[in-house]
Amino acid sequence: AMGSGAFLVEVCRQLGDALLEAWHAYGELPAIPADEDEIIFARRLIAQRCLYGVDKNPVAVDLAKVSLWLVTLARDHALTFVDHALRHGDSLVGLSRKQIEAFHWDPDAPRFQAGFETMQVREHVAKFAEIRRRIREADEAISDPELRNLWDEAQLELRKVRLFGDLVLAAFFGGNNRDERELKRSDYATSVLNGESDGHRGSLEAWRYADRPLVPFHWEIEFPEVFDRQSSGFDAVIGNPPFAGVVQLARAMGEKFSEFLRSNWSGASGQTDLAAFFFRRSFDLLRQGGCLGLLATNTIAQGDTRESGLSVICESGGEIYHVTKRIRWPGRASVIVSRVHISKGKVVSDPVLSGRPVERISAFLFHAGGDRNPSPLRDKPCVAAKGIVPWGMGFVFQDGTEGGPPLSEMELAVAANPLCKERIHRFIGGEDLNSIPDLTPNRFIIDLDGLEEDQARKWPELFLILERYVRPQRLALPETPGNRRLRTRWWHYSQGREIRDATRGLNRVLLCSQTSKRRAFAFVDGSWIFDQKAIGFACSEDSFFAVMQSRAHEIWSDFFGSTMKDDPVYTPPKCFDTFPFPKGWQTLSTLSDAGRSYYQSRADLMLAHKEGLTTTYNRFHDADERDSAIVNLRELHGVVDRAVLDAYGWHDISINCKFLLDYEIDEEEWGDKKKPWRYRWPDEVRDEVLARLLELNARRPKEEACHVDAAKKSGKKAMAKRARKAPEKGHLFS
Repeated sequence: AMGSGAFLVEVCRQLGDALLEAWHAYGELPAIPADEDEIIFARRLIAQRCLYGVDKNPVAVDLAKVSLWLVTLARDHALTFVDHALRHGDSLVGLSRKQIEAFHWDPDAPRFQAGFETMQVREHVAKFAEIRRRIREADEAISDPELRNLWDEAQLELRKVRLFGDLVLAAFFGGNNRDERELKRSDYATSVLNGESDGHRGSLEAWRYADRPLVPFHWEIEFPEVFDRQSSGFDAVIGNPPFAGVVQLARAMGEKFSEFLRSNWSGASGQTDLAAFFFRRSFDLLRQGGCLGLLATNTIAQGDTRESGLSVICESGGEIYHVTKRIRWPGRASVIVSRVHISKGKVVSDPVLSGRPVERISAFLFHAGGDRNPSPLRDKPCVAAKGIVPWGMGFVFQDGTEGGPPLSEMELAVAANPLCKERIHRFIGGEDLNSIPDLTPNRFIIDLDGLEEDQARKWPELFLILERYVRPQRLALPETPGNRRLRTRWWHYSQGREIRDATRGLNRVLLCSQTSKRRAFAFVDGSWIFDQKAIGFACSEDSFFAVMQSRAHEIWSDFFGSTMKDDPVYTPPKCFDTFPFPKGWQTLSTLSDAGRSYYQSRADLMLAHKEGLTTTYNRFHDADERDSAIVNLRELHGVVDRAVLDAYGWHDISINCKFLLDYEIDEEEWGDKKKPWRYRWPDEVRDEVLARLLELNARRPKEEACHVDAAKKSGKKAMAKRARKAPEKGHLFS
């Protein structure tokens, strides 16, 4: 995506200066045309022989030609002197020569039919390459009309090969599924074998200029001099890839475009931003030892985009050797970008991350840790999971809702049979947790989950309520294997038994809302039941609360969790199972004391102001909030952070927070709306902590494996020792 050629113009200047310096250094100045000076001549040679550009927009291609024409001041040279190098096409949609010869979009497909056009493909490419060589090396003696004739001749050879690749892609984009695509591919192959492929040129040309154009660009046949040399590929790729998320991409280009990208690059998921594919394409185009330098937003190092892009590159021999993070975009757009440089192969010098030499730069753009998502750890503190899914509001006593029993019906049931109390519990959800000051909901739920029918009928009043409210809903479900249990055991909950079993017997349970802009953890009575919008943790320790509420865990869960709109979603497999707790956290009094003090002060504040967790933390992060209780809570949060970081042994990390924006905004567009402030660590501190946690996550499985091996060896030694002490066979009673 070269745009109007700004990057190419700058490269033309810099390489032109380097070429001129080399001429003088070696005393071998070429013959300079009378109407040009050294600088202009050097730039024109660079533009003609060294620079390449591709863009899907034909207008951008023309603008880039004009830009290079102006920077070289080539008044006596028509724009055609760079026609061979600046091309119209989709950089991401194209085939390799191997794919064209296989007549298939699958990179690993075998050749299609013995000898299918293979020699013709190579013959046409060879002729095309020779003509391109003559164009690239053209001097003043060759006129513009002669250059045009050469280019027309080159295009004629190229069209013969390009057609095969275009037909393959037309089959992919023209079909809605695998079978349809294979059928179309077979039809096109028959046309080629029968010498009738030219009949498709008209439809392919029309497709190039459709609302959703198909403009394939087959790099290896378009630029044969680059890929047929001994060190195949470009020396360098630079650019500013378009920033388009999954939704934007599907809306603009259609699902088939995204599907092709995923099929062409292994390891790419459906949630990958467009920029990651430009990184992958750029890396693929490099020769061994070549390098790329691209601009990217922060998503390039996050989530599926990182997994599909930088992670794959790092595992494929790429080395990120220079990164400058958080550069404010110089134009009107309010966006922060990073410069990312990657080599294809080992770099001799130390990598540099935002001006600081480091041992390595990971796919997260951190100085430590692995390149892939963190792994679940075997040694986790407790069970963590979403709460129950009743599947039927008939389980819940609540006033003001349809489809369920009111609180008065609960009172009647208890009055008729006091034993019902043991099967009725308070019922709390994520919204309750965030909004109720004393965290006590006025909802109750019937719990006959897990019981056989004869056991459940021991509480007839409750069983009859479920039979009246829940059973009709369950029996109305379609008779499918997935619904069988819901229909036959209609007094059971749908999901959530694991966390219920894990928390049963605890005096209190730690909860957090599954989706919340401000992540807050709170204890509730262990006998209460919570729903699927809350995440429960089967642990009641103050030190556990301290770690969970700390900023170390907050940034980890925000970074690796999911999102709902703009709000973070806490997903235990990603946020909790992977989080490396500090060693010995259970016995550290500094942790438990800090957690207990913080929790009590927050509870007192919420009750005094009659405000829930969300309102309390909105005030906590409000730069204009000066209330002494809020100021004290901020200080206590710092005490918790210090205790947690010290538990890791990270005494060198500062806990000082600032009021910083959660994300960059356009001040003009934002207007008078409340800005997204957060009282948090600076980005540099956040990245340092994340990098160390990632490193811990990578190290813990190895430590766990060593402990297992040591235990096995110890067990074998003990068995051997017992064997040596055991009496000989036949003397068991001696």
